[in-house]
Amino acid sequence: MSTVSRVFGACRVLMAKAATSSAVSSGREGKGILKVMPVSQPLANFIGANEVARTTAVKKIWEYIKLHNLQNPENKKEILCDGKLKTIFNGKDTVGFLEIAKLLSQHFPKSA
Repeated sequence: MSTVSRVFGACRVLMAKAATSSAVSSGREGKGILKVMPVSQPLANFIGANEVARTTAVKKIWEYIKLHNLQNPENKKEILCDGKLKTIFNGKDTVGFLEIAKLLSQHFPKSA
């Protein structure tokens, strides 16, 4: 019984340490795909914000896809675009889920 308590005791200590280190890192500005950047007008209209991180943009798009049931029932990897999605996906009728990140890159202008 004492072995079990030592194992779980160590786990609590590690979890406490992990919680404090993540609190410190959350105060820093995001980098890479986590960095908040200005977006194109069509994407800004879709998301409702002029600046957003890539991860947030993908998350909002997936929320919209799930909410409106836009995944192809026969092939879940395929997204059936409605009018609102077509504005950000170059007018395509269908988009593979792996294409989403590539199609979104044009909406995040490169900063010099």
